[in-house]
Amino acid sequence: MEHLLEEHGVKATPNRILVARALSNAGRPLSLMELEAQLDTIDKSNIFRALTAFREAHLVHVLEDAGNGVRYELCHSHHHDHDDDMHVHFYCTRCRLTFCLEDIPVPPVSVPDGYQPESSSYLIKGICPECR
Repeated sequence: MEHLLEEHGVKATPNRILVARALSNAGRPLSLMELEAQLDTIDKSNIFRALTAFREAHLVHVLEDAGNGVRYELCHSHHHDHDDDMHVHFYCTRCRLTFCLEDIPVPPVSVPDGYQPESSSYLIKGICPECR
């Protein structure tokens, strides 16, 4: 985990390592509240500071999930200045969990002249296999 942090220019402090491990082990995007519940030894402000540092270094994807807030997932890109592992996400309207569909890349979208995209997300809503 320390190596991934260093690749992105993020100092590997104990709190940052714990937050990065929690995101890595989750297997799906997590909210700040979910991270706080998992990391009971770190307070919410320290978790948020770690996420802010990760966001600035392109180490996390930040997703808006169907109006329920923001979720974070570890970015496995090996570039600190751009993200090369953007993928589609699925939001289950029954269990309200968000899942990564890592094998489905975000489709390219052409924007009109004058617009400069900085990020994109692609969220599909429906029923997950577990809830079906």
